[in-house]
Amino acid sequence: MDEMLLLRHGETEWSRTGRHTGRTDVPLTPHGEEQARALAPLVKECTFDLVLVSPPQRARRTAELAGLSAYEVEPDLWEWDYGGYEGITTPAIREDRPGWYLWRDGVIPGDAEHPGETVEQVGARADRVIARARAAEGRVALVAHGHMLRVIAARWLGLPPQDGRLFKLETGTYSRLGFEHAEPVVVAWNAPVSP
Repeated sequence: MDEMLLLRHGETEWSRTGRHTGRTDVPLTPHGEEQARALAPLVKECTFDLVLVSPPQRARRTAELAGLSAYEVEPDLWEWDYGGYEGITTPAIREDRPGWYLWRDGVIPGDAEHPGETVEQVGARADRVIARARAAEGRVALVAHGHMLRVIAARWLGLPPQDGRLFKLETGTYSRLGFEHAEPVVVAWNAPVSP
């Protein structure tokens, strides 16, 4: 693999309002669709040997609007399963758990569709995605979610998955992971494009 392009999906109503959106399948807002279209010139500059996209519509629609129509759906790219915190904002969670911080404190179990995950479980999924990407020739593109891509960046650098907390990532942005002297590096991070 030469380089990995990471695209965070465009804005959804839940991301706009700060609701934790793990396994709930919410659509892009009109602004989110604009953000996804704005990624198209960047995508057009490259030829990709492997394109992996998270299953929910917000990721698939972002990929399609950005011009990545030939892709594989990769279940390991799902966002962190927030369990009982699915759909809830951080301020609302902190009403019951003052000082709560996802990266340190994790989530509580939810229902059958949202059992919840530890950061280590998210890290294990990230490791599988990275192994698939590294086995590819040339360039790889991933279209996924904020926390998942942050964990991928941490694991790419050999850091524990909790260190994904160090990589803030906005909707509709791109990042690049690559190599310098055969060592994994961050080439670009949280780079905006203008819709």
